[in-house]
Amino acid sequence: MSLIPGISRSKPKHRAADAVADLRDENRRLLTQLVGAHDYIAIQDQQLADVRAKRAEAEQVVVCIAADLEELTEQRDLLLAKVAALRAQLAPYLATDANANAITVPAAERDTTAFEDQATAPIDVRELRNRFTAGPVVSLHYSPQAADPAHIPAPAA
Repeated sequence: MSLIPGISRSKPKHRAADAVADLRDENRRLLTQLVGAHDYIAIQDQQLADVRAKRAEAEQVVVCIAADLEELTEQRDLLLAKVAALRAQLAPYLATDANANAITVPAAERDTTAFEDQATAPIDVRELRNRFTAGPVVSLHYSPQAADPAHIPAPAA
């Protein structure tokens, strides 16, 4: 305090009561964090217990499904063996039935009485063979004769 009445200090000195109040505020803040952390840990523990219970249930389901799969696989293998044995027994009967009920058709002859159905004479290609065996075949793709499909190159001399 100043001795002159009207003048006060701009910054009061640190007092022990102020430090105690600050420490109490800090203590309340830390206790609130502690309680919040305790609640968070309790929630996490509960979630962990739920996950572990679900995992145990899932493992039990997997074990049951694996046992069912093994049992069904054995049944399937037995049934496949039985089917193979029955097919072997049935094969002679199927062959006899197929032979007895075979569809036989006499050899067909083409009716060539109509003019458009008459067979054509074979084309004599010996002349073309003789022309092309004399030398290599040259592509006429870019030549003027390529436009004429009836053009046959002259024999090589």
